[in-house]
Amino acid sequence: MVNLSLLQILAISSFLLVPVWTSHSAIADETGENSMIDIWIGTSASPLSEGIYHCKFNTKTGQLSKAELAAEVDGPGFLAMHPNGNVLYAVGSLDGKASVIAFQVKDAAGNVQLELLNSLPIGDGGAAHVSVDSQGKMLLTAQYGGGSVAVFSLAPDGSIEGRTQLIKHQGGSKVVENRQDRSHAHWGGFSPDERFAFVPDLGLDQVVIYRVNSDEASLSANGFGEAPKGGGPRHMAFHPNGHWIYVVNELALTMTVFDYDAPSGAMTPKQTIEAVPKKIMERELFNSGSEVCVHPNGRFLYSANRGHDTISVYKIDQASGRLEVVQIEPIRGATPRNFNIDPTGKWLLVAGQDSNTLASFVMEAETGKLTYNRSIIFVPTPICVLPVGKNRD
Repeated sequence: MVNLSLLQILAISSFLLVPVWTSHSAIADETGENSMIDIWIGTSASPLSEGIYHCKFNTKTGQLSKAELAAEVDGPGFLAMHPNGNVLYAVGSLDGKASVIAFQVKDAAGNVQLELLNSLPIGDGGAAHVSVDSQGKMLLTAQYGGGSVAVFSLAPDGSIEGRTQLIKHQGGSKVVENRQDRSHAHWGGFSPDERFAFVPDLGLDQVVIYRVNSDEASLSANGFGEAPKGGGPRHMAFHPNGHWIYVVNELALTMTVFDYDAPSGAMTPKQTIEAVPKKIMERELFNSGSEVCVHPNGRFLYSANRGHDTISVYKIDQASGRLEVVQIEPIRGATPRNFNIDPTGKWLLVAGQDSNTLASFVMEAETGKLTYNRSIIFVPTPICVLPVGKNRD
């Protein structure tokens, strides 16, 4: 018999009051031709979740279809897609081992499923993040518990050839007790030109920078960017112009703006701004920053606030890259661990981990502000949302 916690029972009970598929969008015009894309959803290990889920998203109306199980994996917490669009990577547990896993995407008459391609143990505990370079040559995982970044080489078909490197971060800033006593690598990704890789480390209060050798699938040290003390850098995003980096600080619930020098790979902090005002944070028992995305037009930025259960919307100054908060929007759920912007740049999709929900919001073109689209579906403990288009009409 499955034992559910009180929180999970309450989440399921409250969700029964919400339709799985809303028939009418409050915002979008439903008269246009449907444009369906795939949404892949990673989940945390829980009695409710069985693995990776998949649903369809209508980019004309903002409507989400019912989520279906696509592959059984224990705790597939983060996902990444190969540039060919046919191989999906997950970090989770397979056969009791913390692994990086490759799945072939199969689409037969619109029925999308995942077929195991291969997997490899990470070798340093479970990973919090996975990313792939645009050439499909190398893959990075960041291990929160291990305080490390692992590098894997990829075969031409997208399968994982082998682990080429495991780099352990040392020390901790020790500013926040029990959270920064040692390294906690939380994200790993590449610069726009892919000459450098970046690993925000919550325990070090640093973004560790590496020079990339894609032919050998290897990294070499290239300094670090200094985050605010006690901030706990978690995830980051580049501005489309390649000149600015935005880092969400989990522990302080702030955003830090960095100037980025592409030739050297150096990043220099220039602004730190509260995602949620302190007077509001003080009302909550728990506050934590989780995710950050820059809109493709480069004019707006979004970050997620757990505890307050909101998305903060920022206007980006086009001359300096500095931020100004213009909206704080409730997610209509609990614990926004992750969110993403769809390929059209019109919609924001946010996962409520503790409400077991995935909801869509329309993004206002002129202001970047969010409006709830009244489309919300049940997904068990979702913690990663990966929209993949091209459109399937």
